[in-house]
Amino acid sequence: MARIAFIGLGNMGGPMAANLVKAGHEVTGFDLAAPVLQAAEEHGVKAASHISQAVSNAEIVVTMLPQGKHVLSAWTDILRSIAAGALVIDSSTIDVDSARKAHVMASKAGCLSLDAPVSGGTGGAASGTLTFMAGGSDEAFAKAKPVLEAMGRKIVHCGDAGAGQAAKICNNMILGISMIGVCEAFALGEKLGLSHQALFDVASTSSGQCWSISTYCPVPGPVPTSPANNDYKPGFAAALMLKDLRLSQEAALSTGASTPLGAEASQLYALFEKQGNGARDFSAIIEMLRGKTE
Repeated sequence: MARIAFIGLGNMGGPMAANLVKAGHEVTGFDLAAPVLQAAEEHGVKAASHISQAVSNAEIVVTMLPQGKHVLSAWTDILRSIAAGALVIDSSTIDVDSARKAHVMASKAGCLSLDAPVSGGTGGAASGTLTFMAGGSDEAFAKAKPVLEAMGRKIVHCGDAGAGQAAKICNNMILGISMIGVCEAFALGEKLGLSHQALFDVASTSSGQCWSISTYCPVPGPVPTSPANNDYKPGFAAALMLKDLRLSQEAALSTGASTPLGAEASQLYALFEKQGNGARDFSAIIEMLRGKTE
């Protein structure tokens, strides 16, 4: 079992660190927010008072932080305090350029590195069924895989530095677009007199089938575990979907890719957040598309 430091113990990082403890790893954690650090302690994570203390004896460090600037700042402190040859994994969702900068920093410090963002939301973090999209060297991936398997069900090596973030951004652009399409279809079905169940039974088994219908249906009833049955409590918050869609549009601009539907989805989620819905599940956008405002 490995000595692991986990930096960032919020809604995703906390349960991920807890699953590492369950798998038998020795986990030391750090977070700026005292309540989440205390919650992690209750699940067997050893609390540290600062980053350098958390990582000083670590073989592997995992970061789960809000933005690229936070990751680069944390990695600066981490790489000053760990031994050469250690592995640093970032599971945040950040821009590809920041991810590649982090890899360069790790290489200069003589450390292995992996960008490994996740898909699966808070439910997947708690149940250990996340999908990891990894970018980095074969050596780093091989060392990381047993640790990632304690937190996830599907581990995919997408390519070299930054490839994990690229895959995550593309995947979540698909998700944002598809959820809007599904919500529009259910809103139209309501106007046409279709029951939610009838539309679900057709679309979930025919050419309209997608994850946004079969697993995360945005109306109550057909999929009992979807946030629609819990007053749209996330799940995956609309503010986080907007963050990922904006990352996709930054990437499209920097590479010259044409993503008109991604751009439109980004604008719609920006409006939804502006109406005060950022903390709600992203599938609640169906209410805005129906013309309902908070």
